[in-house]
Amino acid sequence: MDPDTPWLSTEQQRVWRNWLRMNTELSAALHRRLQADSDLSLPDYDVLVQLTDTAEARVRVLDLARALRWERSRLSHHVKRMEGRGLVRREEVPGDGRGAYVALTSHGRTVIERAAPAHVRTVRGLVVDAVTDAELAALGAVVDKVLARLAAAEETAPPERC
Repeated sequence: MDPDTPWLSTEQQRVWRNWLRMNTELSAALHRRLQADSDLSLPDYDVLVQLTDTAEARVRVLDLARALRWERSRLSHHVKRMEGRGLVRREEVPGDGRGAYVALTSHGRTVIERAAPAHVRTVRGLVVDAVTDAELAALGAVVDKVLARLAAAEETAPPERC
């Protein structure tokens, strides 16, 4: 082992590993519950939330990929599956032959409006109701700091090779 590496203490390592485990298990639990309650996957729900968060109920493909932190190819394949289920549709961007929107359909809106109450109950039951208000505020502060650091690191990272 490299003596110059700032290794994690036993407690830091425990917290870090539990953080990773929690993220994995929480995502899996949310996914299972969404599937059971509404026949949506967690990625389906993530796409639909992005669309319902806009006044136009549509987002440019590139902007949606960035917001979800997905590769464009992943988004393209996922949107195609969602189109097949009538949840979303692609629309051309007027005056931009290469641009496209992903737009929410009326069926997609109905599906997410039905799914949201059960999803909120799941989030509340698994996370929000498990901690005090002070613990939730502390968790929020930690999450905000880590996200800010990730954003700063992304700004200084070399461009990705295609």
